[in-house]
Amino acid sequence: MISKEEVKRIAQLARIKLNSEEVLKFQKELSLILDYIEQLKEVDISKIDLKKNLGKAQSVTREDKEIKKSPEQASKLMELVPDKKDNYLKTKKIL
Repeated sequence: MISKEEVKRIAQLARIKLNSEEVLKFQKELSLILDYIEQLKEVDISKIDLKKNLGKAQSVTREDKEIKKSPEQASKLMELVPDKKDNYLKTKKIL
């Protein structure tokens, strides 16, 4: 079973504060997860061809295309913008 100190260390790394009840709860849950992983390690996959399904993989991305808007549509959209300057949208800084 995973120790209480290990649970507290994991919580600290994740920057999560846990009370004593939560430490006990996660101690049990993390131990169950680790036990299940140990069970999975025992499964024999030597007879499985891991390369078999690689050829069926497909890209799920789409081509990036510009969608042209008429000047009337663009002006209608700009009217709905809450904050703008010189025909540009103003947003809060994100960096």
